Amino acid sequence: MADVVDPATRSRMMSGIRGKNTKPELIVRKALHARGFRYRLHCKLPGKPDLCLPKYGAVVFVHGCFWHGHDCHLFKWPSTRPEFWREKIARNRTVDAAAYEQLQTQEWRVATVWECALKGRTRLQLEEVVQRLEGWLRSDVASLEIEGTR
Repeated sequence: MADVVDPATRSRMMSGIRGKNTKPELIVRKALHARGFRYRLHCKLPGKPDLCLPKYGAVVFVHGCFWHGHDCHLFKWPSTRPEFWREKIARNRTVDAAAYEQLQTQEWRVATVWECALKGRTRLQLEEVVQRLEGWLRSDVASLEIEGTR
């Protein structure tokens, strides 16, 4: 199937997609800040975590389901340039796995909040997401993954 827009328009649209300060990330940041958690943004650690909480020895990634190839209703393989997208998303997954491993080797605890936990038909209540994050931060559990309901 051909793209519905010309290549120049598609390029402009794709260049407008941000990697930092995304809407899901801002939602999580605002909610944690309201609960009294203080953090650093986009630390210079493996994988460049969205939030670093040195007091808790923890980092938080807020991942977009498409860009990180999450198995949920928000992820759908593009029909155009399938080889490019399969390689791109596979590379993103490999980089994520390597970053998690490096962070855990450096004794950081790692949490991932998936976009589907915050939007779409499987989203959780924001209060539930924040309670789970807060409970994890106050514990000594090594990792946490929050995703939408199945």
